[in-house]
Amino acid sequence: MKIPFLGHRSEKPGSFDPEGIAELLSECELLRSQASKSGVQLDDSPASLEALDQMVPRWRGDEELLPWLGNDAGLYLGTVIVRTVPGAAWEIRGDGQPVVRLSSGREFDVVASGQEWAGSGAPELSQLYAEVAES
Repeated sequence: MKIPFLGHRSEKPGSFDPEGIAELLSECELLRSQASKSGVQLDDSPASLEALDQMVPRWRGDEELLPWLGNDAGLYLGTVIVRTVPGAAWEIRGDGQPVVRLSSGREFDVVASGQEWAGSGAPELSQLYAEVAES
């Protein structure tokens, strides 16, 4: 795995390995742990987004956990999009925020969407995926 801050010093500054970034962003350990406790298997498929939408949101009362889980939910949504929507890829904006860019050039701030989902349950992750997949 090539991660930009661990990369070879001979590489051009600012270059990155898209596969390494995708692997790093797909970890989502907190979300995977919460899902596992609820019996939900996260296999990076659109169906797993539907399963997440059906989970009882036990985290909503935990102000410390909520932002972390929302971040993971957004990264997981992005992972599913990148792995299943042709032409979709991770991009790191100048401010360091990971976003998903479609082949059309359209950009999705999946982390912001994950934060909204973790806080209120809306919009549903599966609904967001469907909107992106049909673009």
